[in-house]
Amino acid sequence: MVAPSPYSLIATDLDGTLLRDDDTLSERSLAALARAGRAGARHLVVTGRPAPRVRPLLDDLGCTGLAVCGQGAQVYDAGADRLLWSVTLDRELAETALGKIEAEVGQVYAAVDQDGVDGLTLIEPGYLMPHPTLPALRVARRDDLWCAPISKVLLRHHTLSDDELAATARSVVGSLATVTMSGPGTVELQPCGVTKATGLALAAGHLGLSPGQAIAFGDMPNDIPMFEWAAYGVAMANAHPELKALADEITTSNEDDGIAVVLERLFD
Repeated sequence: MVAPSPYSLIATDLDGTLLRDDDTLSERSLAALARAGRAGARHLVVTGRPAPRVRPLLDDLGCTGLAVCGQGAQVYDAGADRLLWSVTLDRELAETALGKIEAEVGQVYAAVDQDGVDGLTLIEPGYLMPHPTLPALRVARRDDLWCAPISKVLLRHHTLSDDELAATARSVVGSLATVTMSGPGTVELQPCGVTKATGLALAAGHLGLSPGQAIAFGDMPNDIPMFEWAAYGVAMANAHPELKALADEITTSNEDDGIAVVLERLFD
C-alpha cells in the first residue's frame, strides 16, 4: 500500500508555473490536481494576477473555493465572487515611489490593478502588457491611474532588465512599498509587507491548514516568500535562478507539466 502524501495543501503560481506559455491549462495538470483533490488535498492558486483576471482560470479548474490574488493583497472566494480580505496600496505613496525610481533610472512606464472583484487594469501611454491576452484599459496620462483604489503598480523600463529595475526600485523605495518581480517584463510595487506568503497564510488559516502541510510551486522571485512559508518548495525548470537556489526540488518546465510530474508521484 502506498503511503499517503504528507501534503494537504497544494499552492501553485499561475504564469510560468501551472499555465503553459499560451495561458492554457494542460489536461495532464488538471488530471493531477483532480487526483490530489480526491485524495483530500486542497489546491490554492497563489498568483500576482488580480481577482478579476483569475476568475476564468478558476472556472477552468473547477475551483469554487479560495484563491490568493494580487501578490497576496487579495484573498478571493470564487464561489461567492467576493474578496474575503484585501489591502490597497496608498496612491500617494505609489506616486512618491515612482518619482524616486524615475529619479534613478529615468522614465518608467506604469500600470495599475484596481482593487475589487471588478477592478480594471489601467495602463499609461508607452506601457506594454506582458500578457497580451489579459484585458487592460489604456488611459491618457499617468494621473488617470489613480482614479480609484489600487492593489499594486506594474512597472517597465525601455532598456533595464527586470533584475536591474527591481534592484534599483528596492534600493530607493524603502518602506513606501514592497517591490516584487513576478515574470518577464513585470516588476511590481505592492503594499508594504504584503507578499504571496501573507495572503497564503490567511487563506490556509481559513481552511484550517498549516505551513507544515503545504507544498508550493513557482517560477519567479515573487514566489520566494511562499517557498519560505511552505514545508516544501518546487521550482519549475524555467524558474528564475533566485527561486531555484531556494527550492527543495526542481521539476520540469511549465510547458512539460512540471506540477503534474510531482503530483503524480506524491498522489500515486
